Amino acid sequence: MSTPAQGTPAPEFDLPADDGSRIKLSDFKGRKVVLYFYPKDNTSGCTLEAIDFSNREADFEAAETIVVGVSPDSVKSHERFKKKHELSIALASDEDKVVLEAYGVWAEKSMFGHKYMGVVRTTYLIGRDGTILRVWDKVKVKGHVDEVLAAARSA
Repeated sequence: MSTPAQGTPAPEFDLPADDGSRIKLSDFKGRKVVLYFYPKDNTSGCTLEAIDFSNREADFEAAETIVVGVSPDSVKSHERFKKKHELSIALASDEDKVVLEAYGVWAEKSMFGHKYMGVVRTTYLIGRDGTILRVWDKVKVKGHVDEVLAAARSA
């Protein structure tokens, strides 16, 4: 499946969150949303990215932007991940990979010649009207949050 493009409507989602609630894109109408997809809780890059987003959460709030992380890990895994690293951002679970596929981030990957399906680290900035303002694919974690924040501030 292809990645939704800049300028197109963001696919709606309704996923269970780490706190037992549900997170829906439609709940954020009128606010900007950073929707970032990451492979796995408690891995080095994913942990660094989640900590970076959490550390800048107040800056995103000042830019009228909510941050939501999504991975195929379970709600229980997200709960443990948040507690262990004192994360403040919302984490949503997509164990069925429906949203991952809708956003085009569930794809074939390769490591050491071994092919497997996994999450391609990708971030979307979604505008107040639900339109995709920017897409970062194959994200490198270092410096990424600052770049996303700058885009959110100028959107």
